Amino acid sequence: MSGSTMAPTTTETIIDLPPAKQRSLWGDAMRRLVRNRLSIIGLTVAAILFFLAIFGPALAPYSYTEQDLMRVAEMPSADHWLGTDEIGRDLFSRVLFGARTATLVATFSTTISVVLGLGLGVLAGYGGRWADMIIGRLTDIVMSVPGLLLAALIAVSLKDPIVRWAKDVYEMNGFFLFADTTWLDLLVVFGGLAFVQWPGYARLIRAQIFSLREEQYIKAAQSVGVPEWKIALRHLLPNALGPVIVTMTFSFSSAMAAEASLSYLGVGIRPPQASWGNMIQSNIGSWSYRPWLVAVPALTLALVTLGINFLGDGLNDALNPKSGKAI
Repeated sequence: MSGSTMAPTTTETIIDLPPAKQRSLWGDAMRRLVRNRLSIIGLTVAAILFFLAIFGPALAPYSYTEQDLMRVAEMPSADHWLGTDEIGRDLFSRVLFGARTATLVATFSTTISVVLGLGLGVLAGYGGRWADMIIGRLTDIVMSVPGLLLAALIAVSLKDPIVRWAKDVYEMNGFFLFADTTWLDLLVVFGGLAFVQWPGYARLIRAQIFSLREEQYIKAAQSVGVPEWKIALRHLLPNALGPVIVTMTFSFSSAMAAEASLSYLGVGIRPPQASWGNMIQSNIGSWSYRPWLVAVPALTLALVTLGINFLGDGLNDALNPKSGKAI
């Protein structure tokens, strides 16, 4: 028909459109994370914590062990920003050193428990009936005991014998690693908390694998002869990492609170090593007339764990948009 314009064909329309931007699961999760204000607060708190754990001792005006018996239990002043404790140590410096202790314990105990839990969880979910039954019963036994009580029992049972053995080795052989046994306190606390935490990761990974192994891409890989261990490592484990990352975040704050609790009970990090828990325990008797000695480390621990829990909530919303909270 003369004078009429021919409409563009479907092919021409598709060619004229700009190519669609590729989006990834992790990219979408990051965009959801940065839109969440509470998660940004939590991320900021976590960044400050790690900064203080690395550089805090260098920024501290005094050593955490330095005593000034002429200035015991002073109020905050220009010389001592948060005052001094019961034996004249600078409270601000000890809080900074305590950040390193809390971060070390939380990082290593969480890492050990994640590695152990992932390995056993994959074995339980993909290793057959007997492996699943044995690992399942082991997790039931560990989880049947209250976590803090079990960690305290491990610390009480192992710490003194290990320290005595290390001192004997140093006295007999002069082995320099055992000259200072402070790091053994950290090692025992790492192990105790990791032993308490790993069953949760094992169960989480097992459940994820049982869910994912019925997916079509897993069955397709099996049909073409891909070895089972490759399927587990290349397909099942990476796709189960989202819930693990969220759980790790909450475990990190739980480990810091547990370390403080063990130190408060006297079976965790012991003085003179700075720990928020043993700082509270050392000064709890003076709460009624020098409350800042207890309030400062307690509030520091509370704010840090609250901030990291905000980050965990944000990661959960970002990695699990079906929860309905993500924007």
